[in-house]
Amino acid sequence: MKRLAITTHFYYTNCPSFELRKWLLKEELPYFLWIAHPLMYHARLQGRYFEIFAQGKPAGGMASPIRREAALVQYVKDFLLTIYWTIKTGQKFDVFIGFDNLNAFAGWVLKRLGVARQCVFYVVDYSPLRFENKVLNWIYHKIESFCAIHCDETWNLSERMISARETFKGIKPEQCGIQKIAPMGIWHDDMPSVPESEVKYRQLVYMGAITKKQGIQFVLEAIPKIVARIPDFTFLVIGDGDYLDELKAQADRPGIRERVHFTGYIQDHHEIDRLVAESGLAVALYERGDPLRNFTYYTDPGKIKVYLGAGVPVLITDVPHNAMEIEQNRCGRIVTTDADNIASEVVALMNDEQELKSYRQNALSYSQRFRWEAIFSNLFDSLAKN
Repeated sequence: MKRLAITTHFYYTNCPSFELRKWLLKEELPYFLWIAHPLMYHARLQGRYFEIFAQGKPAGGMASPIRREAALVQYVKDFLLTIYWTIKTGQKFDVFIGFDNLNAFAGWVLKRLGVARQCVFYVVDYSPLRFENKVLNWIYHKIESFCAIHCDETWNLSERMISARETFKGIKPEQCGIQKIAPMGIWHDDMPSVPESEVKYRQLVYMGAITKKQGIQFVLEAIPKIVARIPDFTFLVIGDGDYLDELKAQADRPGIRERVHFTGYIQDHHEIDRLVAESGLAVALYERGDPLRNFTYYTDPGKIKVYLGAGVPVLITDVPHNAMEIEQNRCGRIVTTDADNIASEVVALMNDEQELKSYRQNALSYSQRFRWEAIFSNLFDSLAKN
């Protein structure tokens, strides 16, 4: 493949589209078009933009500042700009990859126009009830189903996405284009190496968006019970989000406030990886909630791969598709959101340093199967044969 185009929506940059961009730039394609649209308004984000690369080097582009817009207006603009910018290059693309259904639909249109030879639907999230607005939700799933059926290939983050289409939409895999699993990965060579002497075995870490559904509040409830058994216990919370102020208020109590450190937003991902790697244990307490609205149940959370790639075992609720596999590989344990259960598992691992070290080695070994280089190579090797 000599000419390739990717379109994505983004919040920050820790998503598969940006990882694929990084890999493709290393591959030094003769022509690579990258188009990105912000998923929502945030002052830290830039607006819509596109970049052109030739042999991995910048060769043009355009950007516009971010603006507050009604969601429907934004989505229509994104769709039309994707088509316009792609046609404007004057190129014929071997493959067009659209991250999410709207971008994949733009790829299908471009294929029909003869601008792209193959189109790929890269699915990064799935939820049976994506929007509370029934009309928007109907439109969203109509486009999602259309892309799964009519795109040449669909790359799903987990098997659950494939089964969900059949369960909720009656779309069988054989009705669709080629279906592949494209799990979240990690760049093992970029992960920091922390000497054993610098690992803080009594530190629990959370990394990611600070929202209520991430379950950080349940760890705060468990802290007094943990400290009763581990006096030097600390909890490091890395990230920013709309639930941060409520968590800070919950943590502002004697016996808790001195045990919790909120870093806030950190732009440098290498610094985030370092802070994770030097922690003894990580946590990912996803709430099950309404299964129709639960994104995590169907996707493949990226933070878990970061934890494991850094050699940090994880306490995880039985919501992500790979929770049982992580426990079976002894690089994590399934917990509930009950404070007693959380405290019991934290204490059991942190007070058995040999067991914790064994889990850390298991985490590194298990994570080797999720190298981005191998994931992308496999996806593209089979794509090139079609």
